[in-house]
Amino acid sequence: MPGETVPGQYGAMSTLTPGFTGRRRERPDLPPGQYLAHDFPVLSAGPTPRLRTDRWEFVITTETGAETRWTWGEFTALPHEDVTVDLHCVTKWSKLRTGWRGVAVDTLLSGVDTAADYVMAHSYDGYTTNLPLEDLLDGKAWVAYRYEGEALAPEHGGPARLLVPHLYLWKSAKWLHGLRMMLQDEPGFWEEAGYHNYGDPWREQRYQGD
Repeated sequence: MPGETVPGQYGAMSTLTPGFTGRRRERPDLPPGQYLAHDFPVLSAGPTPRLRTDRWEFVITTETGAETRWTWGEFTALPHEDVTVDLHCVTKWSKLRTGWRGVAVDTLLSGVDTAADYVMAHSYDGYTTNLPLEDLLDGKAWVAYRYEGEALAPEHGGPARLLVPHLYLWKSAKWLHGLRMMLQDEPGFWEEAGYHNYGDPWREQRYQGD
């Protein structure tokens, strides 16, 4: 199972009726059903790709087939952002306040002409995952290449991975190769296997029907 190959790669307010307090969560900074991880679990089945940066490229393909490509040097020369975000895996671990450097998807799409509403992320190992385009824009997603001040390790998706921290981590595709713009939504690898099409951890959207 490629990519973030885990069963299951941020808040919502609720109104309670008078007299009902519900079940108090011990960690209000964690989504329901999650536990705090102090390490960074590596969850993948099959070999980890070892990608040389001199052969790496990132490709955005529009719905018309037009392509925009970056080599590693061109990509890392783009304006970058340093962000601190929480991660939530569908296998129920969360890791808080993780530090990343990456290029905002807004920056990558700034010169791309598209009428798409959806995106399919493609990884070098064949993994795919689908997302609404709006969930990648307005400072919500990055293509990240450094973690906690170091080059992103292959086991965590290096040289570069998608980072969409407000969704379960299976949406943050490791070993990212490109983004394909789509006019209509299509399921990715785990979505075809029964995972939730969207994957909001605060709504516990792990599987279809959640």
